[in-house]
Amino acid sequence: MLKYSKQTRLLLAVDCIIFGFDGEVLKILLIKRGFQPEKGNWSLMGGFVQPDESLDQSANRILKQLTGLEGVYLEQLYTFGQPQRDPIERTVSVAYFALIDIHKYETQISDDYHAEWFQLKRAPKLIFDQQDMVEQARKRIRYKAAMHPILFELLPTKFTIPQLQTLYECVFNTTIDKRNFSKRVLATGLLIKLADKDKAGSKRGAYYYQLNMQNYYAKFQAFMNFIPNPDTL
Repeated sequence: MLKYSKQTRLLLAVDCIIFGFDGEVLKILLIKRGFQPEKGNWSLMGGFVQPDESLDQSANRILKQLTGLEGVYLEQLYTFGQPQRDPIERTVSVAYFALIDIHKYETQISDDYHAEWFQLKRAPKLIFDQQDMVEQARKRIRYKAAMHPILFELLPTKFTIPQLQTLYECVFNTTIDKRNFSKRVLATGLLIKLADKDKAGSKRGAYYYQLNMQNYYAKFQAFMNFIPNPDTL
């Protein structure tokens, strides 16, 4: 078998970063690592690419094996290749990320590796350089959310303006004035007001809204005009 001579072999891995929104807070899915080093510590879902796999196939296989999740659209994020990132062997890792509605996938989560959702702001310390991976993924999501209405896809069919504001504040890690947010988002024509209310938070309640699909893309940029510039976050 022909091989490149005088070249050092290294390992190729993938790590999956799964963010989720449950209607109240932004979360991240973590598992307890099943082998040394760092066995038993909290980790992203990761593993080694097999010889007969593409990177995408490997990411989907590993995510399903370690969490039970399947059918999640994973996007390639970045390649992490610092020589000393893994203390055992030289390992290059390709990170993938996804942003999902937790309620749509909650029945798929497996207990085999203690997969658990953590509030992003209260997540435990991660192994190796995985915290850097998470920060890179957060930046990418902010850019995508500033250019496309992807965050609306995390909300239920009917939602309240406070729910929408909470989601954007979580993703952009900022505080948006409540009255200003409500006034501006309604002015875009993106939302359709419904007759019923969510009274879980107060007696007065908050009206439910639906996304106006006809205006979904045409007027989305008007909504984003008051979201902070991702470069400053």
